[in-house]
Amino acid sequence: MCQITCFWHINYLTYLNKILRPVSTILEIKNLNKTYTSGDKHLTVLHDVNFVLQAGDTCSIVGPSGSGKTTLLGLSAGLDRASSGSVILSGIKLDNLSEDERAQVRNQYVGFIFQNFQLIPTLTALENVMVPLELRGERNVQRQAMDLLARVGLADRHDHYPTQLSGGEQQRVSIARAFSNRPTILFADEPTGNLDEETGEKVEKLLFELNREAGTTLVLVTHDLELAEKTQRIIRIKGGTIVSDTGAPEAIAAQNDTNSDFNQEA
Repeated sequence: MCQITCFWHINYLTYLNKILRPVSTILEIKNLNKTYTSGDKHLTVLHDVNFVLQAGDTCSIVGPSGSGKTTLLGLSAGLDRASSGSVILSGIKLDNLSEDERAQVRNQYVGFIFQNFQLIPTLTALENVMVPLELRGERNVQRQAMDLLARVGLADRHDHYPTQLSGGEQQRVSIARAFSNRPTILFADEPTGNLDEETGEKVEKLLFELNREAGTTLVLVTHDLELAEKTQRIIRIKGGTIVSDTGAPEAIAAQNDTNSDFNQEA
C-alpha cells in the first residue's frame, strides 16, 4: 500500500511541477546545512550552502578531502536528508518526503554514478542495467539495457559478472545503468577516481557525450582539476562552505559588468 501511495504522491508532484514551475530549473539548494551528532558531540560538514542549476548545465564540485563534497552530492540527489535548509529537485521539495517518496523521485529524475561502481555482484552487466528499468515498470527492458550497453561499448560483455570486468568496464556499466531511466540530472562521485588515465579519459568523453545528447544536467565531484575545468561551472568547497563559484550566472554577470566598466574607461 505504501508503494502505491508513494507512487501516486510523486506522480501528482510531478504533474504540479510541470504546470507550476519553469522546467529550466533542475536543482535548487537553499541554506543547506548538515550536522552529524555522536553523543554530545556535533560535527557540521555543510554550512549554509546555496546554488541553482539549470537544464543541461555541467558543474564540478571540488575541494580538499573532508570538505563536504560527497555529502553535498548525496543530499542533492536525495540519498540523505539535510539537517536544515532545502533541496528542490525538478521542482519537488525533498525536505519532508519519506525515504520511499525520495526513492520515487530519484527513480523519476536522478542518475547516480558511484566511485566504487556499486554494481550488484550476483547480476550480470545486462541485469544490472535492467534493474532501474524493471523498477520503473518499463517494457522491453532487456532490449533497452542492451542498447545502453552497446552505447558504452559493452554489448559483447553483457553476460559477464562484475568480477569478470575491469574497473573501466564496471564504470561503463554503472554509467549505462545511471542513464537507463533517462535522468533529468546525473550525479557522479569521483567517476574517474579509480581508473587509469587512459580509461578515465574514455569515461570522461562518454559522460559529456551523453550529457550533450540527452540534455542531462551533469554534476561531478572530483579531485581532478583538468576534469573540473571541462565543466561550465566549478563550485569550490572548503570546510563545508562554498568559497568560490566560477561560472555561476551571478559571477558571469559581475564579470561582464567589470569588463563593460573597463571598456568604457578605455
